[in-house]
Amino acid sequence: MSTRAVLSRYADLPTLIGLMEGDEKHSAAAHTTLDVLWVLYDRVLAVSPETAEDPARDRFLLSKGHGPAAYYAVLAAKGFLDVPTLRTWAAFDSPLGHHPDRVLVPGAEIGSGSLGHGLPLALGTALGLRARDVRRADGAEPRVVVLVGDGELDEGSNHEAIAAAGRLGADNLTVVVVDNRSARHGWPGGIAARFAVEGWETREADGRDQDALHDALTRPHPRGPLAVVARVRVGT
Repeated sequence: MSTRAVLSRYADLPTLIGLMEGDEKHSAAAHTTLDVLWVLYDRVLAVSPETAEDPARDRFLLSKGHGPAAYYAVLAAKGFLDVPTLRTWAAFDSPLGHHPDRVLVPGAEIGSGSLGHGLPLALGTALGLRARDVRRADGAEPRVVVLVGDGELDEGSNHEAIAAAGRLGADNLTVVVVDNRSARHGWPGGIAARFAVEGWETREADGRDQDALHDALTRPHPRGPLAVVARVRVGT
């Protein structure tokens, strides 16, 4: 039996993360995104290693790219990466760097790590798919999901993307904000209010409750883009 077949469950993710040795894994960033990433790839996104180049695939963009260990572990569990590759983390000639590189990491849609880029890129992707009228076999639009950190929302590029997405009615776009209380400035009324005032549908969930996350991510939102705020405490 292959290593990939054995290490393919949520319970295996700590082991997979542990294969990546070194001190620069941004452990807090990785662990606060773990449940969101798993729910997305296990229960929400219509994408697999076999469909990773299909124009009608769902797309996931990791904007919070400075803590990719959990992302790499989930990609390995789902077969995008060979598990032994995790052991080469950040080594010379390894495809797995401290920030994901879309050219090197199978399944990665963008290179990320510089805060504030992922949401604008996700909006452009969603609008591009709509302009090309790309559809899945069931007639639905492919979904574009981007994961950002609450601290990223201090970036002006995100503010502009939030405003534009709401006004353009980009209902094939979902933003998941992992709120681990690292934002420096915050927003009056909270993160959800920042999106709601621009015309987004907003939902909040415990970032460790996988059923709650799944519900928040999958209930219909026909009137505009969706923002899901996943609340997570560092160290829990």
